[in-house]
Amino acid sequence: MGNDVLAVSIDGAIATLVMTRPDKRNAMNEELLFALETFFTTPPEGVKAAILTGTAGHYCSGLDLSEHVHRAPEENFYHSRRWHSVMDKIQFGGLAVVSVMFGAVIGGGLELAAATHVRIAEHSTVFQLPEGRRGIFVGGGATVRVGRIIGADRMTEMMLTGRKYSADEGLSLGLAHYSVGEGEGMELAQNLAGKISRNAPFANMLMLQAIPRVNDMPRGEGFFTEALAASMSQTTSDAQEGLQAFLEKRAPRFR
Repeated sequence: MGNDVLAVSIDGAIATLVMTRPDKRNAMNEELLFALETFFTTPPEGVKAAILTGTAGHYCSGLDLSEHVHRAPEENFYHSRRWHSVMDKIQFGGLAVVSVMFGAVIGGGLELAAATHVRIAEHSTVFQLPEGRRGIFVGGGATVRVGRIIGADRMTEMMLTGRKYSADEGLSLGLAHYSVGEGEGMELAQNLAGKISRNAPFANMLMLQAIPRVNDMPRGEGFFTEALAASMSQTTSDAQEGLQAFLEKRAPRFR
């Protein structure tokens, strides 16, 4: 499955997506963006979690600047909104996505990683938003996603100075959830994706869809939405199976 820029393999309920532009450090071009959009718009039937990673020592080095062309402001606006649409499909498309990061996680690569739900950083990982040092501004969602992770103040400094963060520094900031040795990320990702895929599907959906939205709500609306999500989840057959499995001291068998 996949194509020249995105290799896709499926093992049971887990899909593994590998960005394959090694000569460009897996920089994002229109073809790769379209390939990601296509997969996450209509995931293969039976897939419940995905692992996203790069190749040849890099996750994704951002927008392929060699393909950057002069655009009118209106064209740049729609190009940015296209990125927003694709990143939304990754974050809210219904699959839990685990990123295995190493090497460059730069610019658009960090915007891509921030749209995924579980982020593993190997030792070589470098996080950076260099757009400010190149006379441009982020356009793939960093001000929303990365800004919410590390805070507006730190993101401002990161862009003004071109500062780089290591895997362990990224872990302390929340850019990564796990920091592991080189070559250890995929094994952990497969283990975590396996756990996620064995959760109750509707509970996973609520976690993916409700939590980020509640985070954007005022306090009262957030509590109300949480109560709705809780009441919906607790009336499903999977909730009954989870309770019964707990009482019988066995692993649940969700549909």
